[in-house]
Amino acid sequence: MKVSKISEEKSFEVKPGRTRRILHTDHLMMVAFDFGEGPAAQPDPPHTHPHEQVTYVAEGEVMFFIGEESTRLAPGDMVAVPPDLPHRIQLLTPTARLIDTFTPLRRDFLIHATAGKPSGT
Repeated sequence: MKVSKISEEKSFEVKPGRTRRILHTDHLMMVAFDFGEGPAAQPDPPHTHPHEQVTYVAEGEVMFFIGEESTRLAPGDMVAVPPDLPHRIQLLTPTARLIDTFTPLRRDFLIHATAGKPSGT
């Protein structure tokens, strides 16, 4: 068995100031998102996807909006996002690192990573 390190995976720019690294098995995906353009005056636009998601805050602080609720998240905090529920973040610090896990795999992330093109977060 080969040990994989997320820090050794290729970084892809999602948009200026945002990058992601992807590590996955056949059924589970982990994505390290690095944000460097905070703090933000407004939250990101909401988005949805059919994947289950769990987010762990590794660095920085964000306001996390899920459905009609919002909560401030700091390092060590986690939040679960059910499929198809609108969610978004607002950066509260200059930088942040969020570790997202998805099931099933975000094929859209894999396609864009392979092509080297950005896709939504």
